[in-house]
Amino acid sequence: MRQIVLRFLKKEPVLCISALCALVSCCFAPPSAAYFSYVDWRVLVLLFCLMASVAGLSRAGLMERLSHELLRRAGTQRSLALLLTLLCFFCSMVMTNDVTLVAFVPLTLLLLTRAGLPRMTIPVVALETVAANLGSALTPVGNPQNLYLYSAYRMTPGEFFSVTGPLCAVSLLLCVLAALFAGGKEKVAVAAGSPAKLDGRRLALHGALLLLSVATVFSWVDWRVTLGATVLCLLLFDREILRRVDYALLATFACFFLFSGNLASLPPVRALLTAWMEKSAFFASLLASQVISNVPAALLLSPFTDNARAMLLGTDVGGLGTLVASLASLISYKYYARSEGANSGRYLAHFTALNLLLLLPLIALSLLLLA
Repeated sequence: MRQIVLRFLKKEPVLCISALCALVSCCFAPPSAAYFSYVDWRVLVLLFCLMASVAGLSRAGLMERLSHELLRRAGTQRSLALLLTLLCFFCSMVMTNDVTLVAFVPLTLLLLTRAGLPRMTIPVVALETVAANLGSALTPVGNPQNLYLYSAYRMTPGEFFSVTGPLCAVSLLLCVLAALFAGGKEKVAVAAGSPAKLDGRRLALHGALLLLSVATVFSWVDWRVTLGATVLCLLLFDREILRRVDYALLATFACFFLFSGNLASLPPVRALLTAWMEKSAFFASLLASQVISNVPAALLLSPFTDNARAMLLGTDVGGLGTLVASLASLISYKYYARSEGANSGRYLAHFTALNLLLLLPLIALSLLLLA
């Protein structure tokens, strides 16, 4: 029994930490019906549907085909790292950071394995994560906190993009510079032969489910309809995919939602946050994001200030820093931690160092924009 517990702790450290935080917070905020309102069920459903769709597309052979084509076109290790970073940066503007990482991190792991480049895995996955978090800051639909703040403050497109435009321009430059150090000038080896044939039936099924999930991200389809359609299709046509979904990641998100909701319900915490917001809405939202992540921080702090620009910059820039600053970062970590030969400690060290390196100039830029 002890060995089983130790193996689980080693395999799922983030889930264990998030569960512990949620349990401790429950001691200060007794269980109630409000607990259910703390959890963003729409986000959890979207993550489930997206992970299922991507797993299905991978099983259909699409990821292997894409990895073959990327390796064939990349040329050098440096250009490969840059290409993957830019894909995540620009795709996240319309696909959201969560969707982008669910789609590209598994592909990256497969691609680097096929190319015999395991040493590039940590820097490239960390870069993709940062790129997705920063690129998603450009548009209202790029990430949940942007959509919420854009609506809550009734911002005009001009007001919104006057903040996010300069932020993303500088972020793009920083990501490109960082990508140039993620690989050398050596040629990328392309495996001989052609990739496996695509499973057309499975590709069509999961491609349609993926499009349905993306439509739900844009609120064109109700998330309950998407959940029902996804589960029904999987039960009827591809039950194996239900076993491939990362339910531990879903549980991790639920624990963090509960933790942040309990914190927000405590009067002393709310009083402290109010005092912080009066001093600096930007730094209050940035620091809160490091502990409870940027989406709950936006929901928690926005009622205490009318400074939409500070909130927007604080939560978008605040997505950098700790692993939980943006919950999308947990997606990358989970995929990497489960890959062959993963070194979680080294990944976390590299991820944190990269985040802090990019965080400092973006804080300086934000202060200039707010001046």
